[in-house]
Order: sequence, then structure tokens, then C-alpha cells
Amino acid sequence: MKLVPNPSFALAAAISLVAFQPASATTQEESTNLTSEANQAAPTSPPVAEKREHTFTHHGITISDPYHWLKDQSYPTVDDEDVLDYVKAENAWFEVKMGPQEALTEELFQEMRARIKEDDSTVPQKDGDYLYWSEFDEGAQYRKHYRKSVAGGDTAEAQLILDENELAEGFEYFRLGAMSVSNNGRYLAYSTDTSGAERYTARIKDLETGELLADEIPETRTGLTWVANDTALVYGIANENWRTLDARLHRIGTPVADDVILYKEDDESFGVGTGLSAQEDWLVIATGDNETSEVRLVRADDPTGEQILVKARKKGVEYAVDVREGELFIWTNDQHINFRLAKATIENPGQWETVIAGSDEFYLTDFDLFKDFFVTEGRLNGLDQVQLRSYDAPTEVRPIAFPEASYNAGLSNNPEYDVSKLRLAYESMVTPDSVYDYDVAGGALELLKQQEIPSGYDASLYTTERVEIEARDGTMVPVSIVMRKDRDQINGGAAGPLHLYAYGAYGYAVPPGFSTTRLSLVDRGFAYAIAHIRGGDDLGRRWYLQGKLNERTNTFNDFVDVGRGLIAKGYTAEGKVTASGGSAGGELMGAIVNQDPSQYGAVVAHVPFVDVLNTMLDDSLPLTPGEWQEWGNPIESKEAFAYILHYSPYDQVKAQDYPPLLVTAGLNDPRVTYWEPAKWVAKLRDTKTDDNVLLLKTNMGAGHGGKSGRWNSLYETAEEFAFILWQLSGE
Repeated sequence: MKLVPNPSFALAAAISLVAFQPASATTQEESTNLTSEANQAAPTSPPVAEKREHTFTHHGITISDPYHWLKDQSYPTVDDEDVLDYVKAENAWFEVKMGPQEALTEELFQEMRARIKEDDSTVPQKDGDYLYWSEFDEGAQYRKHYRKSVAGGDTAEAQLILDENELAEGFEYFRLGAMSVSNNGRYLAYSTDTSGAERYTARIKDLETGELLADEIPETRTGLTWVANDTALVYGIANENWRTLDARLHRIGTPVADDVILYKEDDESFGVGTGLSAQEDWLVIATGDNETSEVRLVRADDPTGEQILVKARKKGVEYAVDVREGELFIWTNDQHINFRLAKATIENPGQWETVIAGSDEFYLTDFDLFKDFFVTEGRLNGLDQVQLRSYDAPTEVRPIAFPEASYNAGLSNNPEYDVSKLRLAYESMVTPDSVYDYDVAGGALELLKQQEIPSGYDASLYTTERVEIEARDGTMVPVSIVMRKDRDQINGGAAGPLHLYAYGAYGYAVPPGFSTTRLSLVDRGFAYAIAHIRGGDDLGRRWYLQGKLNERTNTFNDFVDVGRGLIAKGYTAEGKVTASGGSAGGELMGAIVNQDPSQYGAVVAHVPFVDVLNTMLDDSLPLTPGEWQEWGNPIESKEAFAYILHYSPYDQVKAQDYPPLLVTAGLNDPRVTYWEPAKWVAKLRDTKTDDNVLLLKTNMGAGHGGKSGRWNSLYETAEEFAFILWQLSGE
């Protein structure tokens, strides 16, 4: 178990927004002044935000920010009428410009929906006395969660334990957060968010009676961990600044006001998380930021008892802990940048003995302990590895072999400690999501399920490649590409369009996985490419470090150079590269259009983190203190201030032509606040010298991940692709 206590600024978005995007068009936009009536009738020209003088000086440098007023001073409440008028006016302009694309959007939506098995279900997995799985009903937006008794065999009756559709009824937005069944199988703890603000309310359901208990815990932001023989839950709350700085114990049937704080973190840049050890006998309390960790252990049956500090925090040292039969296993970067696995005793938890040494070749990313063996996961030459190892001979590796040259693979849901089979997840850019069981003794892989595509999918029509492009500093950047084998014919022999995606932050490696929505571009002649740029940890921890702090611009340069390199290799042509990214990947989009705008036919920036300097200067914002380790602290460091200023997309907008842009935001987004994309778009409208389309769509009732519900979310993707195809059509 590798417990991550401090979720990254944008990692959730990276996962949910691994999307696709493009465009190139020349639609004339005439400016008009914004009025409070802007959204009362269909506008005939884009809104122009008023400039209001605002300057500040830091480290002797004076910054002018005339769109500062778009940050509502009562945030997180957004009720400033001027702000709301502007956001609504931009939404109205989005509707006007996208209106003629409604038929194309609907066409894309229907073909995307036709690739989804509407009444799909997950593969049941055993956990204790029950098999658990989830299902979608045909047409439903959300899942239903079921279980049935193992003892009952094939005739056992399925029990509906949670219906997300029922919970979502009446809400514009709904998301299920944590979901945890007690060890005795009687209680289900779950949490829900109905605004997109990522402040969840936890409830407890008695699965024997079907009744909700009176217990209700508001403002949670972590998992829900059962302890004290299923009489209590451990959780963490989001404080007023959306930071989780404690672990709390709630005993069933007692007032939340009486909950006990098990651990309180004093460092505002850290975050706290909890979980159980492999045998579920120890409660693990972890705290940390993006580069430093500290872990405590306490008996799960006595959570208010004496805690064991494994090792005191040391800046730059990360570690995670699991326990097996009284012995600690520790994943840490204390001796090698690519991490090692060590062990220690409960009696001397800080005395670490190497089990698997760190390696320049193998990047150790995770480990899982089971009764008779353990598993290590990582990457070798950028490719996923799943390795079985013996406790008696841990350096002897039994790798699980996978059939393709480029793929995404790893352990899936394996909740039990004593197992003879491992549940695995596998996919590639041409192979749909696949669920396997791996027989530990025999070494055979059994395919349990592969994603079904009702409208049809023939993998033989597609090809995937992995190429390397040289960046300007000589670094070779890997790129994963998928396209139709008959792409040349689709494009009439001309250079076809290519969509380029990346994230490039927090050490998140974008996997070369499968996407049904992506087919709507690929089947129209696009090549789809994932640039494994620095800032992710695709090629090891050093790859990540070379894209953060004072090396952040490597990330932007890599992306630009990959696009140029793919043009040079004949995959596409100037102006036919389209690009997208979300959150920190949206920051990437802002930087690359400042640096090399002529390369792109269109760019889509999802909830883009573009106002980097102002955000990192505001330590009252929810995530800022925890992000200084990633971006630098411009409050204290003049060097960090100057470096961020010279690449911050909002600050570097200039008088030049920009490609067509579609920008999204969420009014309730606590990660990238709505005013970052709003300010950026306002400044672009005032500064850019072209007539290309610039659109801002703000979800008024959603947060960082856009709209909830599988069809609502899918429609937004269709809308995005319609924008792409419209722009590339030149109409």
C-alpha cells in the first residue's frame, strides 16, 4: 500500500481530462463593451472585459493586472454581479458561436455513445464473504453498486447496496467520493459531492436493514477507514482553505462534535491521509507535501492508542509504509532518485534495511504485500512492469509478460491479503480496457473481460507507434501515436491533422491507453499522439524533476519541439497540429501558444492553470502552500518570482496572432479557480492581433472535472471535438 497523503494540485484533472482537442478557422470577431444585459439576448460580438487599474510590487518588480477584479473578493462565494455578468456573457458568446455546430456535436455525441455499452458492469471481485461489482442501467448517468454472498454460489441473490442515480436525483452535479464497507460487511460508509467544490458529506448505511444511520459528517475530503472492530471511522475534513490537516475518529452513533482528532498537522503545505495495512491490523496515518513524507502507525483495533512514528520528516525524502506480520516495508527515495524498497521492525521503525536497491534502469513506483508473495510495480525504459517477488528471495524477479510493445498495465482491485490470483488491468492505444486474472502458481493470464464496443471496433484497422523526438537541448522525448492504417487515403494523400496531448507535471505519466471517444478523430484521419514530456515521470523520477521548479520550461519546450519534430517526420503539417491539456496541462497549453502559435490549428485548454504567479503569491488560496514545492515560492524567493513571471501564460500574453482557442472553467472549481481562465481569455481578447475564434465556457454548477454523469461529460467531449473539426475545416 502506497498511501499518498497530499493529492496533487491537478492530478484528478489529469486523469479525468486526458482528452483530445484541435482546430483552425478564421471567423471574424468584432468587439463590444460588456454590459449587465450582455446575456439577455443572443450577442452579435464577443464580450470585452473592462480594464480596472490594479498594480502590486514584489521584490522590487511592479506588476499591472487590470483584470484582477474578475476574482470575486468574497470567494469561495461568487456573487459579484459584474463578475457573473462577464462569465455569463462569455457563455452566451460560446452558445452563439457553437450554435451552427449543433448538428455536428450531436453526430459526434451519438457515435461516441454508440461505442459505450450502456448496461455495462464491472467484473465481480471477492472481498471477505461477498462478491462486489457495479453496473450501469441502460440510459443511466450513474452506477449502481451490488454485492452477493460467496457462500450462496451462483444462486445467491444480488443486493443493491448503493444507487448513485438515486443519490444524484435533483442535483445539477453529483459525484461519489469515498465508499467503504466495514470488515464485518454490515455497514457501508460513503461520501457525496453535489456542487463540484470537492467538499463531501459522509453517511453510513446499514446494509442489513437498508436504513441510513443518523451519523452525517460534512466537509470530508479523504477516504473513510473502518477501525475499532467496525465501530468507528477515520476521516479528514477540508478546512476553510480546502486543506486536510488532520485525521479524525468518529464513533458510530455519537455526535460529530465529539469526534477525536487522532493527528493534527501544523504545516499548512502538508496534507493528511489514512488507510489500513495489508492485513488491516494497523491504521496508517500519512502526512506530506509533494516532496516530503512522514508516517505514523497505530493499532486499528485501538486507534486512540499510542502512535508509532516511523521516521521524522526530512525535506526531500518521500516514503510510504505497509506492514506484514509485524514487519514494516518502506518505499523511499532516501538513497536513490528512483526509490528503493526497505524493511524495518516495529520496535525500530526508523532503522531501514534495503530489500530492493534503487536502480538507474528500473523506476520503482509501488508495491503491494500479500500473504505468500509481494508485487512491485514500476517502469523499465518507460514501459509498465508488474513483478512478483518472494519474501525469502526478494531480488529474484518474476515479471508478468504482456503482448504488445507499448501498453498500460498494473494491478487492479485486489482487496484480500491471502490470494492465489491477482486481478490486473491492461490496455494499449489499440487494445480496449481488459481485465485479467493472473494465476500466481501457474503463471497464466486469464482474460475475464474486454471493453465491449457495441457499434463495432476492428483493432486491425489501426496502428500504434512509439517514436522519439529530439528536444532543443538534445533530450530524446518519447511519443506514443495511434492512427488508422489507411490514414493517407482518408486524407486524400495530403498531410493529415495530428492531435497532440500531454500533461507534464507532478510526476504524472500519461499512459498510452485506449479511448473510444478518440476514435471520432482518428477515424476522420487524425493521428493522435501523447507526448511523454518532462514533468511527468514517464522515464523515471529524474524525468519529473527536470520539469519542475527552475526547470519548468523544459516541459513547454518539449511539447513544442515534439510537434515540430512530428511535422518534420511527415506525420502532419504546419497549422494542422491541434493540442489539448487540462489543469497543469492547461498551463502547458497557455505556454505553447505564447511560444509557437503558428504551429497549431487549434488549442483546447481545460480549466487551465494559467495565472501561475498570482496564484503562487496568494497563500490564502486552498492549494498554494502545498504547491510551492512544485512551482517555487515567489513570496519568499525573488528568483522564483522572476522565473514564474517569465513563463506564466497570463503574464506573457503578447500582441501576436494566436490559434483558435476553446477554454473551459468551473465556477465551483477549488483547484484552478474560475478567474484564471476568465482573466486569461479577457487579456487575450484585448491583446491578440488575429480574428481567430476564442471561446470560454464556464460550467456554473460544476468544478474541476466538468459536468458529472457519463452522458453529460460525453456531450462536452463531443462539443469539444465539434469545435476542433469546425476549425480545421476552415469554414
